[in-house]
Amino acid sequence: MPPLHTLYIAYPLLTVSDESAGGAEQVLWALEHELAQRGVHTTVAASAGSRIAGELFATGDPCTQPDDYERRNQEHQEAVIAFVRRQAHAGNAFDLVHDMSGSFWSRAAELDAPVLATLHLPRSFYLPQYFQEIPANLSFNCVSHSQARSFSDLEGLVGVVPNGIVLDRFGPEHHANDNGNSSRQQGLLWLGRICEEKAPHLALEIAACAGLPITLAGQIYPFSYHQQYFKREVAPRLQQMPNATFITSPTFEQKRKLLREAEALLITSMADETSSLVAMEAAASGTPVIAFRHGALPEVIRDGVTGFLADNAVDASAACQRIVSLNPAACLQHARAAFSSAAMAAAYLHLYESVVQTQGVPRSIQV
Repeated sequence: MPPLHTLYIAYPLLTVSDESAGGAEQVLWALEHELAQRGVHTTVAASAGSRIAGELFATGDPCTQPDDYERRNQEHQEAVIAFVRRQAHAGNAFDLVHDMSGSFWSRAAELDAPVLATLHLPRSFYLPQYFQEIPANLSFNCVSHSQARSFSDLEGLVGVVPNGIVLDRFGPEHHANDNGNSSRQQGLLWLGRICEEKAPHLALEIAACAGLPITLAGQIYPFSYHQQYFKREVAPRLQQMPNATFITSPTFEQKRKLLREAEALLITSMADETSSLVAMEAAASGTPVIAFRHGALPEVIRDGVTGFLADNAVDASAACQRIVSLNPAACLQHARAAFSSAAMAAAYLHLYESVVQTQGVPRSIQV
């Protein structure tokens, strides 16, 4: 039996690579690399310039202009549909289409192949009509149990596969220098997408209240409302805080260094997060996390062991004073036990086999 031939569909705005900032892109990159190493025949439909382990089908250039999502997404989806049909006509049909884009699955009925859509976002972020009249070839999976509870009535929901990270890309080198002394900097870190729901302005307020320096690092996506939020809420606070540093669109090496050297990572999202790759990356770096108690964050952070869960900014500020009580080794141990991309890949392989067989094409997935 030949290896599974899988097409991954990426979010259309940005490229997919080991430098990706977006969570869905990072998960796709890690998963595709893990499965390609296991012998799965992988193809990724993504923006030109993406760097992946298998074959790249470039659907167009990534966005550079603000508010260009609708045009780019339409271009992306049309290219994918035409590509899948060409492959089938040439006798190279995909066994499975795995949609990581967040919206392509609304057109699953136009394909003959089984489609598995990973739901990365809270349910309220999706248009209700996306979950009406689910075609027979479409299945869904969630990335956390708290998210799955909100989708419990969804037809075609086939399981939960928690996100994972490539643990070897991170490490605890910052715990001690050559003299055996701690090399961790005395300061907080906020790392992520600069937008209102992630609330980096609250991280600045928490740091000011705690009397600690903070580094804000992240990417502003090409949406005018994200850019307006930064100018309105973040930039003025940065100007008023002499001990605050802003790094725009950090490279992976910068991100890794920031995570290793931070006293703690702040997660101030106001949304019901379905997962948190940055919390996983912090744990794998031996760095504790202070986060609001929203969504799946209690599934990722062990309160009082790998960080602290807070109910508001005042609680988070107080938790900053207790960070010294946490052991970086416990963070690292938890990351290795819970956040492996290899474990994520194994879980997806199991799900793929179930989905393919359910669609009436029984086969045993070879790896």
